[in-house]
Amino acid sequence: MAPTLEIKGILVALITPFAADGTVDAAALDQHVNRMIDAGVHGIVPGGSTGEFTALTAQERQLVIELVVKAAAGRVPVIAGTGDLTTQGAIDHAVHAAKAGASALMVVPPFYEPPNLTQLRDLLKEIHTTSGLPILYYNIPSISGLTLTPKELADLSEVGVKYMKDTSGDAPALTELLLAHSDRITPFNGYDTLTFYGLAAGAKGSVWGATNLIPELSVQLWNAIAVEHDIQKGQEIWARIWPICKWLEAYGYPAAVKTGMELRGWATGGVRKPFTMVEGKDKEELFNILKVSGVL
Repeated sequence: MAPTLEIKGILVALITPFAADGTVDAAALDQHVNRMIDAGVHGIVPGGSTGEFTALTAQERQLVIELVVKAAAGRVPVIAGTGDLTTQGAIDHAVHAAKAGASALMVVPPFYEPPNLTQLRDLLKEIHTTSGLPILYYNIPSISGLTLTPKELADLSEVGVKYMKDTSGDAPALTELLLAHSDRITPFNGYDTLTFYGLAAGAKGSVWGATNLIPELSVQLWNAIAVEHDIQKGQEIWARIWPICKWLEAYGYPAAVKTGMELRGWATGGVRKPFTMVEGKDKEELFNILKVSGVL
């Protein structure tokens, strides 16, 4: 059984490192999980968009979850990305994650042809009932094609959804969730350039891909806003972070994050074809941003 750990704070949307032969690099993954935890990150979210889950086989996805749970060793919660295009696939991944020791599931709805609300609720209920784990609903309308109102999102609590990663980019909707529905569902910011706003508005944390690259600054931002309640200090930290987030959102996200990690000297193995790492002047631009921000 997974340890009972509070899910809040900075949850890193984890990359998946690859070895020279293209397979999942177990040693690099273990090292990176420990790097994140040593930096103070509060939770690990493998198998999401930043983790290139659509480029992994079903076996690789499950291997990544097993390796991350083992590396985390109960120190922080692991929220396993288990969304799939099929109901059976989503259930298989969810049941496996539960057996592996995940604390919760991050579920993105089928994203080629979006289900309607009734179909989505039935799917989430089946995933929750079968796995026995709480769900963090991955709200990303630009990819899933499914846009729900704040009330409809909160109503997902009736079918096993306890948390939500909000990658809608809709700050007013996130505000409504935080102010009117937080007794039913716990929203996390999931949109990089809205992280400061989300935390300042009262989100219980952020599911954040940039944290792979800037774990120290990510945790400092959380501490300033959510722990010390020092908005001015948070603004100063955010001024260093925001140019990085803006740059990351301008490129293919996993490749952008991994490019930044490589600039820090952290091997990633690159991204899977047909995607490629960021090179040339664009990479040089990130180098300069990281230097100005004090990361390099």
